[in-house]
Amino acid sequence: MLKKIFLVTILVVGFIGLGLVSDAAAESASALDARVKRSIKLFEDTKGSAGIITSAKGLLVFPRVVKAGFGIGGEFGEGALLVDGKTEGYYNTVAASFGFQIGAQKKTIILAFMKQSALDQFLNSSGWEIGADASVAVIAVGADGSIDTTSTDKPIIAFVFDQKGLMYNLTLEGAKITKINK
Repeated sequence: MLKKIFLVTILVVGFIGLGLVSDAAAESASALDARVKRSIKLFEDTKGSAGIITSAKGLLVFPRVVKAGFGIGGEFGEGALLVDGKTEGYYNTVAASFGFQIGAQKKTIILAFMKQSALDQFLNSSGWEIGADASVAVIAVGADGSIDTTSTDKPIIAFVFDQKGLMYNLTLEGAKITKINK
């Protein structure tokens, strides 16, 4: 009986995850652009974000990254790179994880390229892995709901949101980012 429950749970989580991922992958360029703009607006509403947006050389925005798993998990999302407010290309992010996990979640990831050299390195790569090709500082939210600015001097900084707002204590290590056609 326990084996059946375990198998059914794995199948349900798998189907939920596949459904969420296929929704994320099926978007047209215009629908993705609209999600990216809404994500930037959410970010702009966060206290302390204005300076980051204006000084970033580029923003890579993944408006909907879906993570699902049961022991072994994966996440997927599509996004766009904005340079001077214009879309310069479309990308996907894929990551795998192992360990205690069950269920599915959606999040928004914004990578801010604060140095031109970091943006150039990203643009000149054929596939880019966080942690292997570049170090990314994940920025936390302070107790007052504002961005913790102690790491905003890094070449690449990341912000992760869920439906409640800016998330913290996350890692993006191992996420692979690849250019796609839309």
